[in-house]
Amino acid sequence: MSEPSAESPPKSAAKAFADGLRSAFGSVFFYVLLGNYLGIGALAHEFNFSVLWMVLSTILIWAAPAQLILISTLGTSTLIEVAIAVTLSSVRFLPMVAGLLPTLRAEGTRQRDLVLPMHFTAISVWVEGLRLAGLLPRAERVAFYNGLGTGLMFSAAVASAGGYYLAATLPPLLAAALLFFTPMAVLMVSARNSRTLLDGLSFGLGLVVWPAVAAMKLGLELMWTGLIAGTIAYVVHRVREGVR
Repeated sequence: MSEPSAESPPKSAAKAFADGLRSAFGSVFFYVLLGNYLGIGALAHEFNFSVLWMVLSTILIWAAPAQLILISTLGTSTLIEVAIAVTLSSVRFLPMVAGLLPTLRAEGTRQRDLVLPMHFTAISVWVEGLRLAGLLPRAERVAFYNGLGTGLMFSAAVASAGGYYLAATLPPLLAAALLFFTPMAVLMVSARNSRTLLDGLSFGLGLVVWPAVAAMKLGLELMWTGLIAGTIAYVVHRVREGVR
């Protein structure tokens, strides 16, 4: 990506942060996160977690799949099993952070200035950050990215609390409907991004493998579904490429 023109002086950190906030609230991911975390908040209510726990887990973990694993397994698995499952679900962020940091760094950027952007890195913030921050002068990018991450994380935390209280106050049928926000959001995003055979096969196999794994009552169904479906899809992809 080409560097932006350096003719105009960079904005102050506060103005760049405010620009990031505005970009967060105008992003399509703002609406995706609202629907997603309404469902996660409702799920936390059904599993008898407190709303404070729900909001703190959103801020500290900041990964919807990891929170789903945490909520659904804390009462049925040991802490070490839960920790391993949450860790494995979040390993994907390592290459994302590695690819992001060269875009954010400017001359004189301190290592501690990059800690908060690394924490903010989730799919939503990462995609929007790479798309928008690269168009800015390097001196503005860290503050802009922090504003973007703060806006999207705040929206998710508010939505999770809203879903929690809605599940507690709405009629049972509407409260149950909230629980479908999260799987429907995941399904729609996954289907939209399935552009290759590998993606489509992984997506389709996941829908088939999940009920089978759940019926076997192995525990950690999300992890086993990902491992089994992903491995089968990868093997099929490699065989197909070898034949071609």
